[in-house]
Amino acid sequence: MEVFAVMSEQGIQIEQKSINTIRMLAVDAIQKANSGHPGMPMGTAPMAYVLWQQFLHHNPANPAWPNRDRFILSAGHGSMLLYALLYLSGYDLSLDDIKNFRQWGSNTPGHPEYGHTPGVEMTTGPLGQGLASSVGMAIAERHLTSRFNRPGFPLVDHFTYVIAGDGDLMEGISHEAASLAGTLQLGKLICLYDDNHISIEGSTDLAFTEDRVARFNAYNWQTLVVEDGNDLEAIATAIRSARDDARPSLIAVRTHIGYGSPHKQDTADAHGSPLGADEIALTRKKLGWPSGGDFYVPEAVLEYFQTLSRQGAEQEQKWNKLVEGYGREYPEMAKQWESVVNGKLPAGWEHNLPEYPADAKGMATRAVSGKVINALAPSIPTLMGGSADLAPSNKTEISDAGYFAAGHYEGRNIHFGVREHGMGAALNGMALHGGIIPYGGTFLVFSDYMKPAIRLAAMMGRQVVYVFTHDSIGLGEDGPTHQPIEHLAALRAIPGLTVIRPADANETAAAWQVALQQRNNPTALILTRQNVPTMSLDCNLVHEGVAQGAYIVSDPAAGQPEIILLATGSEVSLALEAGKLLGQQDISSRVISIPSWELFEQQSADYRESILPSSIPIRVSIEAGSTQGWHRYVGDKGITIGIDHFGASAPSQVLYKEFGLTADQIVKKVLAAR
Repeated sequence: MEVFAVMSEQGIQIEQKSINTIRMLAVDAIQKANSGHPGMPMGTAPMAYVLWQQFLHHNPANPAWPNRDRFILSAGHGSMLLYALLYLSGYDLSLDDIKNFRQWGSNTPGHPEYGHTPGVEMTTGPLGQGLASSVGMAIAERHLTSRFNRPGFPLVDHFTYVIAGDGDLMEGISHEAASLAGTLQLGKLICLYDDNHISIEGSTDLAFTEDRVARFNAYNWQTLVVEDGNDLEAIATAIRSARDDARPSLIAVRTHIGYGSPHKQDTADAHGSPLGADEIALTRKKLGWPSGGDFYVPEAVLEYFQTLSRQGAEQEQKWNKLVEGYGREYPEMAKQWESVVNGKLPAGWEHNLPEYPADAKGMATRAVSGKVINALAPSIPTLMGGSADLAPSNKTEISDAGYFAAGHYEGRNIHFGVREHGMGAALNGMALHGGIIPYGGTFLVFSDYMKPAIRLAAMMGRQVVYVFTHDSIGLGEDGPTHQPIEHLAALRAIPGLTVIRPADANETAAAWQVALQQRNNPTALILTRQNVPTMSLDCNLVHEGVAQGAYIVSDPAAGQPEIILLATGSEVSLALEAGKLLGQQDISSRVISIPSWELFEQQSADYRESILPSSIPIRVSIEAGSTQGWHRYVGDKGITIGIDHFGASAPSQVLYKEFGLTADQIVKKVLAAR
């Protein structure tokens, strides 16, 4: 650990004016909104200023420049710090936007939102998620560097910077992510830690007493300490040292929350409430800030920031020339690079999707998923992922593609370790970085550990594929702790997440096709451990049906069906068997596979009516999980067959029988309600 001594104030006048401009823009915006967190921006303004003005490579005129440095404000409650920096740097954010902080329709919401405000790299606010997602960004940078860079052509060469606070480091996800980053030696990841000793309830000594620096040392990070958060030279020296180290770096900067506020500095009062008019007046006086008028921005500060922003445009122009030379020297690689930057899938990739003949024994859909991954991986080199130490069970490994590891960043398989929290966030970071289609696997029951990251992926509209296996009581003897019951309902409740539970091998291939085509939202594939029969259906019909969310797999030879049986996943074969038994009693039925509620709801009213005619009121849902939500499809006269209690430890066939999920028992329930 290297410690940088306290430095006396020596900064030129424009630097201090710039820092105080950032502070007071935050103070004034929060006061006007009567809502927000002023303390963090006031304390961290110096470190943010040094980072943005001396080190951060970015171009405000083109926030999507591929080789820009990424900056993540993990402590998203301090959003006004970021908005002030974006405005001053020349991003498409006006002073009026700053004045409308946290208001309806504004470009400055309470926490940074990806895709909403130019220059915001990810949605932050749930503490720890930003820091953890930055690990995924650093993974993507290292992988693309290995894939594309050539001698004299550092096409991919940028850093990922994070400002994190005590809350980020308290959340368990930061432990998982930091451990992974240290193991992988992600040297271009640099975290500035706002070490202000204050949380909402008071001093961090109340609940956060470990040696944070020692903790990151143990993770194999380089750790640096800046003893005075206002010492610009010490901060710059620390960042330079971090940039030169092969390890990820944590720079602990001793700051003062609410810096400059005579009565609220270093107190919890500065954390989550406006300072108040009287305290603002005293703060202005202490900082030597003009007392007249809110939202004061010195012209010299604007000119200074805009001069530096022009340097960003020059950096991109220089990089564009590098890309041109790369194209002449490596034309084939340049074409691949262009596809990666544009996020295009190679032409004809879908022709590599496997097709499977009818088979009564069939395969587990997790096994089919593994075959699909390996069938597509050679033609889709951006496909990259792994598992939370469950690759043999999740079938997530790409054969002959190597493992991404320290010093071997060309590998496309990732050992995430038993870290579902961290894996979920890292997948988000990879997707946000670009150039990667990330996927991650675990048991469905452990999707609970990933829920915050899944929710953020949906909120941000990023393409992430979740491979959730062992999807029901069908996993058998491991018992109720590992048997998902409520998890499908919980995932379906997340807006923007496409959940697909395929019924057989061909539906699984079709589900992967949907997931890879959905550029603007995440997809959860829900897969079985046990074998399921492969249906005797035309593959084109199956692919079209899965893409539409629901389709008819069996219908009476003539006339209208009396009953509709709806099922997903492994229960579709049960529905087909029950339909045959009903037919033996002269009760005609239609069997519908409905692998994705979300996709089905996107179809036209006419299509949905053609699948579920309103003239047929007797409908039965069959799914080995919670029945919550199924009444939207079966209606008041319908029957929901599922499991609204926890499972048990026994072989899967015993569990299905004991819990009423056999064709005979389904028929009995239908006849009793008819």
